[in-house]
Amino acid sequence: MNKDDKILIIGAGLCGSLLALRLAQRGYKIELFESRPDLRKVDISAGRSINLALSDRGLKGLELCGVVEKAKSICIPMLGRQMHDVKGNTFDSKYSGREGEYINSISRGDLNAILLDEVDSHENVNIHFNKKCIDVDLDETRIQFYDYKTKKEFSVIGDVIFGADGAGSILRKHYISERKFLFSYSQNYLTHGYKELEIPADENGKNQLSKGHLHIWPRGDFMLIALPNMDGSFTVTLFLSYDEGEYSFANLTSEEKITEFFEKEFPDALALIPNIKEEFLNNPTGFLGTVKCSPWSYQNKTLLIGDASHAIVPFYGQGMNASFEDVYVFDGILNMGLNTWQEVFKAFEKERKKDTDAIADLAVDNFHEMKDHVANPLFKEKRKIEMDLEEHFPEEYFSKYAMVTFKEDIPYSEAMKKGRAQDKALLNLIADDEINTHLRMSKDELKQILKTIKEETNEILQEDKIAGL
Repeated sequence: MNKDDKILIIGAGLCGSLLALRLAQRGYKIELFESRPDLRKVDISAGRSINLALSDRGLKGLELCGVVEKAKSICIPMLGRQMHDVKGNTFDSKYSGREGEYINSISRGDLNAILLDEVDSHENVNIHFNKKCIDVDLDETRIQFYDYKTKKEFSVIGDVIFGADGAGSILRKHYISERKFLFSYSQNYLTHGYKELEIPADENGKNQLSKGHLHIWPRGDFMLIALPNMDGSFTVTLFLSYDEGEYSFANLTSEEKITEFFEKEFPDALALIPNIKEEFLNNPTGFLGTVKCSPWSYQNKTLLIGDASHAIVPFYGQGMNASFEDVYVFDGILNMGLNTWQEVFKAFEKERKKDTDAIADLAVDNFHEMKDHVANPLFKEKRKIEMDLEEHFPEEYFSKYAMVTFKEDIPYSEAMKKGRAQDKALLNLIADDEINTHLRMSKDELKQILKTIKEETNEILQEDKIAGL
């Protein structure tokens, strides 16, 4: 393991680009390969999410590499959620009771372009576009590529291979197919898929909804969300069952059925989407899956990172943030002064896997919360108390969402464990009528509630520990 090692990275998306940049900054020589064209020259969105939620963990990774200010320049702060009911009424829900805690809507392509520009400017990195990975020799660290421009195949040999090639990782598929070692792998899909639509800017180029919010239309079994874009438009995403229920992707196949569905469930959104029929029928339906696997590495030769090792569903807004945090954690492992790539890879997975498993589970939990619970009266009561506690005791109380999204110093696994216990304690108090959320509580009353929640949370955590949960 030395700075003369030739490092091959498969995938120049968000994670691969940030990883290449950081390793180059540390003095390593990088060959970065991407199957798609250069997104700075060609539009390659093709139905993928064009904007994402950037929060503290992702910002931490960007700051490590010196690009955080450039990323912030293309961010749109979303100060909270705005819920839309079937009658067009709205109510707002902040993400936190503390001041200055919010998430950002950011263009996937624009952020990727910023990272590619930084990588391009570094003498230690060569980027190769239109090169599809078709085969990997794990023992020889050789990758076979297909060049879309020359229509020819070629191979490259390196000292180390990083697979940052997303949920459909070719490197991971070779881990599975070659059976050179014991490799555990699971890929679980939700029964729902997604389709992207657009609310365009108005005739003056302005947003037709509040651009300071993440908009949600929760409907129990399905939902619509919308995130703002810099050009005044909103990217709208429908999450809907593939083939169950009165409405599903399987039966929304005609203009009449599509119009009927939106008129009934999302009339206010329908009024803002002029090309609903064309977009719905022509835009692809995406799938929502979770990938877990182990080990992430093979000897001292290869490593999976980002979505290639832990793809998650998007409902906590943490997919990109988790991948950027991977780079941050990996950089910390490199600082330990270990002697071989194998030691580095093993230490990285030991440090990181429990947290990526945790955010994968939390993301599925939040899917149900967003499509249903956010409109539930009990959930609203819980959120009101949490907001009051965070406002009055900003250093003592953090909701589960706040721990995941805004406390980048708390590992995902710890946030999940403590957050779930805290949620249970708080909901028990509400259910037992020990808290009256309809009356404004004094700070002393809130302090007593905080004390009780802490005690109940610790008891639940101790019970879970004894039960081995």
